[in-house]
Amino acid sequence: MTREYHDVLIIGSGAAGLTAALELAEHKKVLVLAKGSLTGGSTAWAQGGIAAVLDAGDTFDNHVRDTMVAGAGLNRRETVEFVIEQAPKAIDRLVELGVPFNQDSGDLHLTREGGHSHRRIVHVDDATGWAVQEALLKAAEANPNITLLPGRSCVDLITGRNAELYSGAGRVWGAYALDEATGEVEAHVAKATIMAAGGAGRVYQFSTAPRGATGDGIAMAWRAGARVSNMEMMQFHPTCLYNLEVKNFLITEAVRGEGGHLLHPETGHRFMADYDAERMELAPRDVVARAIDDQIKRYGLDYVHLDISHQPPDFVREHFPTIHEKLTGLGIDMTTGPIPVVPAQHYTCGGVLVGLDARTDLPGLWAAGECTESGLHGANRLASNSLLECFVFGEAAADDILSRWDELLDPPAIREWDESRVTDSDEEVVIKQNWTEIRRFMWNYVGIVRTTKRLERAANRIKLLRDEVDDYYGNFRVTTDLIELRNLLEAADLIVTSALARHESRGLHFTLNYPNTDDVARDTVLVP
Repeated sequence: MTREYHDVLIIGSGAAGLTAALELAEHKKVLVLAKGSLTGGSTAWAQGGIAAVLDAGDTFDNHVRDTMVAGAGLNRRETVEFVIEQAPKAIDRLVELGVPFNQDSGDLHLTREGGHSHRRIVHVDDATGWAVQEALLKAAEANPNITLLPGRSCVDLITGRNAELYSGAGRVWGAYALDEATGEVEAHVAKATIMAAGGAGRVYQFSTAPRGATGDGIAMAWRAGARVSNMEMMQFHPTCLYNLEVKNFLITEAVRGEGGHLLHPETGHRFMADYDAERMELAPRDVVARAIDDQIKRYGLDYVHLDISHQPPDFVREHFPTIHEKLTGLGIDMTTGPIPVVPAQHYTCGGVLVGLDARTDLPGLWAAGECTESGLHGANRLASNSLLECFVFGEAAADDILSRWDELLDPPAIREWDESRVTDSDEEVVIKQNWTEIRRFMWNYVGIVRTTKRLERAANRIKLLRDEVDDYYGNFRVTTDLIELRNLLEAADLIVTSALARHESRGLHFTLNYPNTDDVARDTVLVP
């Protein structure tokens, strides 16, 4: 087995991981591991943009208030203020890296999205994430202190129990990772480890998340002993394209921000007036997603319509070139007619519990981005706050590591990964079957509207599957599919356990058994 030692190991090559890497590389040697390709994470998929107070008529207090309202009061105010006050600086750094944000008469063009009281979304057309990913990756590739290693599926964190001389279970010393090309498990050992592995969107049958969003970072940190928080708060984006062939194409929030209407596909009724007459289509995502879900279930629909065809065609094509091109290829002209849309899982608001310094419970482990619960999003993420969180906490993790470097211990000798007892499997259909089963019952039982009975049914199925997956994992050689299945099941268990523990409806967690909201907002914190 290969054992390599590094100053800092970063798991994930998206906005959070690369931001941390660039900051650290001014002083330390950094290794960045990526499952699959370096651009395979959620960052490259982000269409909308990045929220920041840049308009003369806007204020930090406005952005804080919008974030807290969207988060249904579950946010931690100190985190919200910390992130929002750092936002303009984060945008400046991205401009310096060459991100070609849209301009308006020499200034950054600002659009507006649901839940925002002002225009404050900087963007690169409707493909902001890809532009950000490209700029960060270009800078990282040019930095001699950063090594980028794609094709590595992390199996588990290395802790004291993996040391040749046992040194306590809680300290993290890096990660075991599968080389996807050779099938060998490598030990990447480091003085400091940053988890930036993204969310758990693929635990659901319908999701806008990329294929690799299987909750790896959350599951690994949980197994190592870190607390997780608010895993029941899974955000469903209101407007995913309804198409039998294209399963996860997102129609950005900005389409509604620039005047798009949600309509009943048969009557043409603009139904958001029935659910939130003041904010209409610009209500927070949880409100809009539940409204669409109610329309679909009440009237037996397959989808609803999102219509921006009342805007001038040139305006639509200029603001949404990527979406327009994609839809045109599918025979939909958004300049002349409506887009069929349905809700789909979009963002994991809960995750590994971290402080403002991005530290987890485990010495040696920091975390940033969608795999964390920092207190920013609360019970529902405000649009375009996600990339912002990645930049701010990626930098926070790097700064804290550098400030404490002399206190960090050198890694001990780490035991090799033991595969002497395992063989290749001729029953990989088990992985496919269990993967499909998890995603279906999570969609049907732990979706936009929940009940205690549905959650208990999901919990029973998780219990049955756990023995089967554990047995398979213990007897066969690891593959990326097996690693992901194990993590999906762990993430599903955390979501269901958290949902059963919350006896109220708040933000993204809406249950018919407890439809009211408690007077006091409380986090759901799970302890291993």
